[in-house]
Amino acid sequence: VSGPVFGSKDNFHGLAIFLDTYPNDEATERVFPYISAMVNNGSLTYDHSKDGRWTELAGCSADLRNQNHDTFLAVRYSRGRLTVMTDVEDKNEWKNCIDIAGVQLPTGYYFGASAGTGDLSDNHDIISMKLFQLMVEHPVEDETIDWTKIEPRVSLLRSPKDNVDDPTGNFRSGPLTGWKVFLLLLCALLGIIVCAVVGAVVFQKRQERNKRFY
Repeated sequence: VSGPVFGSKDNFHGLAIFLDTYPNDEATERVFPYISAMVNNGSLTYDHSKDGRWTELAGCSADLRNQNHDTFLAVRYSRGRLTVMTDVEDKNEWKNCIDIAGVQLPTGYYFGASAGTGDLSDNHDIISMKLFQLMVEHPVEDETIDWTKIEPRVSLLRSPKDNVDDPTGNFRSGPLTGWKVFLLLLCALLGIIVCAVVGAVVFQKRQERNKRFY
């Protein structure tokens, strides 16, 4: 269905991967072209004036414009995990762009591509789209879910509206799991030990210097 969001409809249902070549928000610190991901259950509106920053889940910069070689985008969705990788440097190497867990998408949806332009014109050609079905083992509880009736959603610890401008486009904060707490405590303990050793050495040298004066 055509519409104002890069040629497609707004308030859509499902997943959208945006390849934005031009910044509408002059205050942004992001480097364009910019790739971002958005999951919508029909209640969210894409804000072009802010380049979709308030509803973006994650993103990255990718120099895919005006290249003399083919550029590639790989989108993988498996067991609630969405990953997006790029190959835009003609090195035949995939580079990580987006990695989000907790994504829930229903079955029975369609794949599509659209484009739109504003005051500046641009020309991009989609040569091909290759689709693959991944064969993976699912938990037993997933077998009781009717995946055709679930609502598109993402289980995040923070709202996309809390996303601040980050040149990489990714959320840098995350949950303090057990091993993270352990590492923080270990670093703090090592810091205290180092400070204590340095303080003892400095104190000893001062004592020796005072004895020389006497």
